[in-house]
Order: sequence, then structure tokens, then C-alpha cells
Amino acid sequence: MKKLHLTSIFVFALLLAASVSWGGLTYYAEQRTVPAGVTAGGLNIGGLPIPEAIKLLSDYEQALGARELTVATGSGGSDRRTWKAEELGYKADISEVREALQQLGKGTLWEAAKYRYHFPRTFELAQTFNQALFEKLIRQQWGWLEQNEPKDAVRIITDQDDIFYEPEAEAYRIEMSRLSADVKSWLWLAADSKAPAEQAAYRTELPILTLSPSVTLEQLKAQGVERKMMSFTTDFAASAEGRAYNVASTAAALDNWLLAPGEVFDYSKVIRRAEEKYGFREAPVILNGKLVPGIGGGICQVSSTLYNAALRAGLEIVERRNHSLPVSYLPVGQDATYADGAINFRFRNSTDKYIIIRASSAGRKLTVKLFGKMSEDVQYRIESVTVGTLSPEVQQLQDPALPAGTRKVIAPGRNGYVVDTFRVTLENGKPPLKERISRDTYRAQPTVIHIGTGKAGSADQAPVPQPAPAPSTPNGSGTPTEPLLEDGIS
Repeated sequence: MKKLHLTSIFVFALLLAASVSWGGLTYYAEQRTVPAGVTAGGLNIGGLPIPEAIKLLSDYEQALGARELTVATGSGGSDRRTWKAEELGYKADISEVREALQQLGKGTLWEAAKYRYHFPRTFELAQTFNQALFEKLIRQQWGWLEQNEPKDAVRIITDQDDIFYEPEAEAYRIEMSRLSADVKSWLWLAADSKAPAEQAAYRTELPILTLSPSVTLEQLKAQGVERKMMSFTTDFAASAEGRAYNVASTAAALDNWLLAPGEVFDYSKVIRRAEEKYGFREAPVILNGKLVPGIGGGICQVSSTLYNAALRAGLEIVERRNHSLPVSYLPVGQDATYADGAINFRFRNSTDKYIIIRASSAGRKLTVKLFGKMSEDVQYRIESVTVGTLSPEVQQLQDPALPAGTRKVIAPGRNGYVVDTFRVTLENGKPPLKERISRDTYRAQPTVIHIGTGKAGSADQAPVPQPAPAPSTPNGSGTPTEPLLEDGIS
């Protein structure tokens, strides 16, 4: 009997324990509060009733979206605009934690208890920022700032040789990446601060990048181009179309050439530019002391005109040669030839300021002007003096096309010359200073006579002989050289 009693007590104890355990499990699983120690987006919601926690998080989400951003141009600028964070494309999302909280107490008792036991203790606040929308809003407000491009300062030289300047203009760009990073940092910082009310408003300046022009008014004026130093004009009215085209093209390539103080001007660079930009046409050139068809005829009129302007501006001549034959557009001693790869024309900007070369060809006249710094008390005069005359040789050639014993002048000879050229410096209060700058030799052109050796009526059958070409001796040096092409491009 005693044994039965003890068994009953034991069974009762087991049932009581099971009942207590089941009740505890039921209580644990069916709680309507957030498990202890849970944080969401930095907010401590552990132990709160689930509805209260969800409302707290919803208010938090709305508070983050309602924060205000003010962007202004300049620290005290009146041009400002304010947006709410949600209008800028910012969104704080608590849907994950809301859904998790709503699952507490759901399912079987065991499932509910297990879910609560394993409930995450930390939820990150999901945040997004539509940067493209933000930048669109900024450009809608201040996009006008970005409409212009930087403009260089410009020096204007009028047809009347007056010099004016147009100042430079800066352009502006919104540093959008910097602004976006700044605003995003504020949005995320406010969310992490756990107190959106403390970050309810944020003000920032619109970051503007200034695009500066490459040439400023100060830089241009520092070059010291004060006035016209010299102008010189030659005529090419008698030139055929090909030669006139070459003169005009080379002048266009030369126009607005800028020389720094001490810089040496190199005419070959002008020729390369003209050839690349415009090309040259066929026109008479000098080859071995004779005029023949070629490409580029006329380019030496530009170098010669520039040479005369440089002489009369008192500039230092570095390299210059005369043509082997006199030219029609200048006195002997005052021309400057060019032979591709052999003879160049160079002079130095021997002033302490920049020089601008202007070249134009209008009305079949070529004008070269130099602008820079030159004392108005100084002038230069150029004098050329013939110091020697070279008589032409006589070349007699047998010609079977002419009747025997007859003579015919095929080419009349022309004298050659030796010429000294001087530059005379005239300065107020000082005696004239005369210096010889060149001694030039121009070839004599031979007289060519044909002596008849044929019979009457043979003119249609016999060929007319041609004189053999003489070796080239530029400038009368007397030393045979390779054939030399002047005033053209080989």
C-alpha cells in the first residue's frame, strides 16, 4: 500500500513538472514583446511590445526621410534650395525588421519558441540613395552655371594697325561627385547617430569648380606687343594663278606667327605648315639659274618681303641668301631665297618682347607687318649698291636646222651683278650708323647664238640643238654643286 502511494506521488510530481514546463514554454513562445537585446538601425527595441517597437521604427524611418537638406551658392548666398531627404532619392527601409517582428509567436508552440530563441539581435537599417535623381535636381536648379566654356583672352590687331584686347572669361562646373559624396555622408551619418532629430537639417555650399582659360589678359599684355614696328609690301600682279596661289597660301601660313624674345624664326617651318594645310601648285621656279616649271614657285616672295620688314625693324639676320638671278619684285641685294633642304631664311627676335608677324595678300599685293616693341626714335634705311657687273658669256651652238652660214640669237644675254647692301640706323640725337649686311652675286645669263650648218629646206627635218646645262654655282661662288632648286619645293 505504501508502495502504491509512493508511485502516485511520483507520477503526480512528473505531471506537475510537465505542466509547469509546458506552461513556461507556452509563456515563452507566446510573448508579444521583442526579445531582449535586439537593436534595429541602432535603436534598442529589446523588451518593447511588438506594436510599439514597429511604431517606433516607422517613426524613425519617417524622421530620416523628413530631414531637410539646404544647398546654397556661397556661405551667405541667397540662391538656395531646400529638399527633404526622401525627395532627393533617400530611403530608409525597416521592412525586414517589421516582418521579423510580426512572425514572433506564429506557428506551433515549438516553432514559436524556437523562432524566438534564435531571433537576430541586430538588424541593420537598409538605406538607399538615388544619386542620379539627386544630381538631376541639382542641375535643374543650377545647370545654367555649366553652359559656358572658358574663353582665352584675345589680342585684336585691326586693319588700321591698332591693338585691342578682349579679356578672358572663366567657366564653371558643379563638382557633382564631391557634392553627392558630402550629402550621402550626411544621410548615413544621421542614420547611424540614432538621433535623426539632431540631424534634422543640413546645409552645404554648392561646390563649384572654376575652369580657367589657358591665355589671360595679363599674359598677353606681358608679351609687350605695343605697336606696329614695320610694314613692307611687294607686288605680284603679274603672277600667273599658280604662283599667286602659292604666295597667298604661304602668307596665310605665316600670318599671326608669334616669336618669343631671343627666338629664331625658321622659314622652313612656315613652308611645312603651308604645304600641309594648303598644298602648293605649279609655277615657275629657278633651277640651276634658269626659270623652269616646278611646284611652289612664289614662296620666296614671301620670305623676301618678310626679310625686308625684319631689316627695317632692326632685327638680327641669322641666315639669308639671295637668288641666283634678280627677281622682279625687289631691288637686287634685298631678296631672300629658299631652297628646300639647302637654303633657309632665319632671323632672331633681338628685342626683349614678343613679336607678332602679320601677313596678308589682297589685290595681288603681299604685305608683311611686324608688331612688337620698337623705339619711335629709331628708324632704319636700306641701301643697295652695285659694286660690280658680270658680263654674259656667249654660247655658240651649231644648228643644222638653219641654213649654213646663218646666225640666230636664241637668248639675249643679261649682265650679272655684285651688290653690297647696307642698313643705316637713324636715331634722334646720334649720327647715322651704317653697316654692311650682305654682299650678293647674281649670275650673268649667257647669250645663246645658233650657227646654221644645214641646207635650205632642212628646217622641218633637223632637230634644234639644246645647250648643255651648266653646273649650278649659287651666288657666283664658282664652285659647282648639285642642281639647286630655288623658290620651290623639291
